Amino acid sequence: MTLPTATYRIQFRNGMTFDRVCDLIPYLKTLGISHLYASPIFTAVSGSTHGYDVTNANDIDPALGGRAGFDRLTETLASAGMGLILDIVPNHMAASPENGWWRDVLTFGRQSAYFNHFDIDWSEPLTLPQLGRDFEGALADGELRITIDEMHGNFAFGYFETLLPLHPGSYGIIASQLDDPVATRMAEAAAATSGEDFNRAMRDILFEGGDRAVLRQKLEEVSSDRDFVRSLHEAQHWRLTHWKEAARHLSYRRFFEVTGLVGIRVEDPPVFEDMHRLMIELVRHGKVQGLRIDHVDGLAEPTAYLDRLREAAGPDTYIVVEKILGTGEVLPESWPVAGTTGYEFIAALSELFIDGAGLRILDDAYRGVAGETANLEEGRRIAKRLMVERNFAGETDRLVSIAAGIFPEVKRGEIATALSELLIAFPVYRTYGDGGPLSWQDSAVLAATASQAMAQLDDRRACDHVLKLLEGKVEGDAAHDFRIRFQQLSGPVMAKATEDTLFYRYNRLLAANEVGGEPGKAPGGPEEFHRRMAERARLQPHGLSASATHDTKRGEDARARLYALSEGADVFAQAVERWRDMNRPWLKDLPDGAAPEPNVEWMLYQALAGIWPEDFDRGQTEELRERFTDYAVKSVREAKLRSGWTEQDAAYEEAVATYAAALVSPDNDVFLEDFERVLQPFIAAGYLNSLSQTLLKLTAPGIPDIYQGAEGFDFSLVDPDNRRPVDHQRLTAWLDEAGPIAKLQAAALKQRLVGIGLQLRQRHADLFAGGDYLPLKVTGNRRDHVLAFARVHQSDFAIIAAPRLMFGWLDPGVLFAGPEFWEDTAVAIPSPLHGPKADLVTGKTIEPGGSISIAPLLGSQPVGLITPI
Repeated sequence: MTLPTATYRIQFRNGMTFDRVCDLIPYLKTLGISHLYASPIFTAVSGSTHGYDVTNANDIDPALGGRAGFDRLTETLASAGMGLILDIVPNHMAASPENGWWRDVLTFGRQSAYFNHFDIDWSEPLTLPQLGRDFEGALADGELRITIDEMHGNFAFGYFETLLPLHPGSYGIIASQLDDPVATRMAEAAAATSGEDFNRAMRDILFEGGDRAVLRQKLEEVSSDRDFVRSLHEAQHWRLTHWKEAARHLSYRRFFEVTGLVGIRVEDPPVFEDMHRLMIELVRHGKVQGLRIDHVDGLAEPTAYLDRLREAAGPDTYIVVEKILGTGEVLPESWPVAGTTGYEFIAALSELFIDGAGLRILDDAYRGVAGETANLEEGRRIAKRLMVERNFAGETDRLVSIAAGIFPEVKRGEIATALSELLIAFPVYRTYGDGGPLSWQDSAVLAATASQAMAQLDDRRACDHVLKLLEGKVEGDAAHDFRIRFQQLSGPVMAKATEDTLFYRYNRLLAANEVGGEPGKAPGGPEEFHRRMAERARLQPHGLSASATHDTKRGEDARARLYALSEGADVFAQAVERWRDMNRPWLKDLPDGAAPEPNVEWMLYQALAGIWPEDFDRGQTEELRERFTDYAVKSVREAKLRSGWTEQDAAYEEAVATYAAALVSPDNDVFLEDFERVLQPFIAAGYLNSLSQTLLKLTAPGIPDIYQGAEGFDFSLVDPDNRRPVDHQRLTAWLDEAGPIAKLQAAALKQRLVGIGLQLRQRHADLFAGGDYLPLKVTGNRRDHVLAFARVHQSDFAIIAAPRLMFGWLDPGVLFAGPEFWEDTAVAIPSPLHGPKADLVTGKTIEPGGSISIAPLLGSQPVGLITPI
C-alpha cells in the first residue's frame, strides 16, 4: 500500500467541479499534498450541496463534469504523481424519485427488483413523510393531484413539485375514470408488462399515442374528486404522511433524523455489489487509491462490510472510516482499515491548548449566567432522553415491540423504560456484536451501561432481559434483529443528543464543544497529549489527523482562538458582563421570557470572538452580519429549547437574529470599540495556537488532512458556513512569495509552515509513517508553555517544539514572546539526537548537545521544526 503523506479535502459542488480542481493540482503539488481527498462524487439529487444524498452509486455526477471530467481529473493527478481518496456513502441513499432504485420500489413495491436494497419494514405500506400537514388536510386544500410525469412517462401522484409514480395496477382505475384513448392504452400495457419493460412501454405510449395536453386536463378534472384521489392513494404501496410524524412512525430506517435519506442493506452481498460496482471498477483500474467510509456506525454489520470491502478493493487501497471514538475507546482490532478520519486528534489538541485553571474561572462565571444549563451531565441526560422519547420515538418503539415479542412475560412498559435508560446511559456511539460473543471492549461498554441504567430503575428484570439480547445470549432472528437495530440506533441518539443538541445548550467554552470532544473533562496538558499520541502511534499511525472537517463545529483557527478564552477567562467573563449591559436595549421581552436568554448571549459573544476579522471594516459588515445571524438562528434551533427545526418560534428567532445583528452593526460604537480592544490579546494568542496546532498535525502520528483553504486561516462557523468558496488564487500567490517568515502575514506564515512540514514528510516518509513518538522533557521556568517531542526512525529524526498558553505574553502583531520571556527554558535531547541540527522554519543551525535552549529558538519565531544536518 502506498500511504498518503498528506491529504487535501475538496468539497465538490457549489461551483467546484472536476475541471476546477484540475486547475488546483499544481498548487496542491507544490504545497506538498500527496492525495486529493474528494467529497462524494456520485450522482446526487438535483442541486445537492454536499453529495451525501446519492441517487445513483454507479454514475459520476454530470453536475461535476461526469465521467469525462472525472477521467481528466485522475489523469491530471497521475501526471502530478498524486493519488485520489473518495468519500463513499454505503449507509444510505436519497429517498427521492430521482433515485432509480427508490423510484422502482415506489412503483412496484415488494415486486420491485430493488425492494430488498432498502431497509424497509414491509409489514405495512411504505411511509413517505412529505406532506406539510395531515393527508386529509392536504387533500381538502387541493394540494394533491393525479398527473403525468413527462420526464419518466408515467402516471403520478403530485404534491407540489414532487411526483410519485403510481403502481401499474392503478392505471386501470385511472382509465376507468377517463374517456381517453392514451390512458386506456397505458392501462392495457401496464397489465401486461413490468420492470424496465413497463417504464419503456409507458413512455412510448405517452409520447407517441396522442395529445398529452388533453390527458393532463382530464387528470386535473378527476383530481377534484377527493374520494377518487383518496382511494387511488390507498391503492399504492406507499402512504403520504405529515413530515412531523416521521419521528414517531416511519417504515424505513433513515440517516439520523433525515427522512430524505433511506438506509441501504449493504449487509446483503447482492446489494453490496450493486452499491459498489463503479467504485470497485475505479479502484481496480488505478483511478482511485483510497476510500473514506462515511458513517460506518450506521451499517448493520460494520466488520463484515469492511472485510468485504477490503477483499473487493484489494490490500493496496488506503481505507479510513468516519468513526467518532469515545473517551478510552479504540477501533475494533479486526477492522481492516488504516484508522479513522481524525476527530480524536482534535480532542487531543484540546487537552493541550485549554488551560485548566482558566476553565474553572470560566465555569464559575458561566454557572452564574446559564443556571441549570451549566450542569453538563444533567444536560446530557435530558438531551438523550429527548432523542429517545421524541426524535427517535419510532425507532425506539420498534425495538420495544421486538423485545416484547421475545419476552411476552415482561410488561411492554417495563421494557420501554429499561430500553430508554440503556440508550441514555450508553457512553459510546455503538457496540459491534453481530453474532457470537462480544469483544472485550463491547463487554466493558455494556457492563458500564447496565450499571448506570439500573441505578435509574426500580425493577431491573426488564433491563436484564434487554441486556441478554445485546449480549447475544438469546437465539433467533428476532433477537438478532433487535441487537443490530439497537446498535444502529445508539449512534444516532448519541450524535444528535450530544453534537446537535447538548453542544448548543452547554456553552461554557465553545472550543471544547467539538465532534468527538468532551467539554466537561478537565484538560490533561502535555502529559495527556503525549499519552494519546503514543497510543495513536501504536494503534493507528496511518489514520487521518484532522483539525477541521466539513462536519466540525467551526474552522480550526476559530477554535484555536477560542482556546485562548480559557487563558484569559477572567478578562472574558468580565467583558461579557459588560457587553450584556451595553446591548441590553436589544433584548426583547417575549411571553416566555427575555430573548435572547443569558446563556445564548454568552454563546454569541464567544462565537463572534471566534470569527472576528482582525481588519474589521465598519463600512463592510453585510457578509459578517449574514453569516453570524444565520449561525445564531441555527444554534437556537439545534439547542431545541425555545425553538427548533420541527417547531420554530418565529418571534424568538427574530429576537435572537436582531440581537446578533446588533453586535456587528456599525452604529453600535461603544460595544464595537470595547469588543475590538478586549479581543486583541485573544487574537494574538489564537494565531500562535493556530501555528502550534498546525505543526503538531504535520508531525504527530497520523497523516495530516488539510481541509480546503485551511492551509491559510479558516475562521468558519459550522456548516454551511464552512463550505464557502475558497480563494485559491490568493493562496497560490502566497505560496509564490519568497523571503523570511518575519515578513509574512500570519495566514501566509501558516501556509508556509504547512509547505515546510508536508515537504519534509515527503522527503522522510518512513520517519513519519513508522517512526516512534518520543516525548521530550522540558525544563526551566517556562516549561509549562512548551510542548516538545521527537519522531525517530532508525538514524533519522525530527524534533518539534511548539508554544502553548501564551495569552498575555505577546506584543501586538508579533507571533513570538521574545527571548527574555523564555528565560532558562530548555528541551532535553537524548544522546542519539545530539548531533548538528537545523531549524527548518528559519534555517538556523542548532548547536549539538544534550539540550536545546528555547530562548534563541522560540524567542524569534513561532514554532520549531528541527532536523539533523
